[in-house]
Amino acid sequence: MKISELVSQWEKDAKGTLSREQYSIPLDIESAARLAALAEMYPKRSTAALLGELVGAALEAVETSLPYVRGTQVIATDEQGDPIYEDIGPTPRFLALSRKHLQQLLDDQSPPPA
Repeated sequence: MKISELVSQWEKDAKGTLSREQYSIPLDIESAARLAALAEMYPKRSTAALLGELVGAALEAVETSLPYVRGTQVIATDEQGDPIYEDIGPTPRFLALSRKHLQQLLDDQSPPPA
């Protein structure tokens, strides 16, 4: 979700799956003031929920801003028949590590087998 979409989600009071992992972060005073302003503007959202959604949007922005580095292997062709080359930049590694950690978090939340 893009940061620009968060406000509309806050208006709708969106729900999401939360991890059991907790994070504690210090904020500079300006960021803390902005967060307090958002919490006052959107009282249905807790400060923790606002922070979680902001971090999620920022991480999505990081993912989309990772540079594409063209590899040598053609992995597909586009609709004009031009080759699409593999990405050998940081994006594939980031995505693979994200999937790995997501699976670990999901496994940690699963009830033990009976």
